[in-house]
Amino acid sequence: MATVKDVLARKSREIVSLPPTATVLEAANLMNERGIGGVPVIDQDRMVGIFTERDILRRVVSAARDPAATRLAEVMTSPVVTAKPDMPLDQCAALLTNRRIRHLPIGDERGLAGLITIGDVLAFQVDDQQTTIEHLQHFIYDNR
Repeated sequence: MATVKDVLARKSREIVSLPPTATVLEAANLMNERGIGGVPVIDQDRMVGIFTERDILRRVVSAARDPAATRLAEVMTSPVVTAKPDMPLDQCAALLTNRRIRHLPIGDERGLAGLITIGDVLAFQVDDQQTTIEHLQHFIYDNR
């Protein structure tokens, strides 16, 4: 059975993060530059929150806050839902769906091990299903 660790193995190991003192404008610029929809907020090697596109809409734009003057600590999502690398992928998908979240930080004994998205999980599942289909087709055609 596939686990979160299998999804992480296909992704870049680079973790882009910001401190809680960074501004929303800095976060938005970083997210745009990197093509990402969320960034962990790290304070002294500890994840204290996550800041996502949804936070920009709900807590900054709709509240008419100034992105250049608003600190992430004021508008980030906290506490953060996390998962462990050994979590089965079907449980991870259910967690993301049930909690209606798109970004899931993955933690282990050393700290933040990575971040996966609902898109990463779906892409992994589609690839896995395609491989299964191909194996079944070979089995059927080879045993005729």
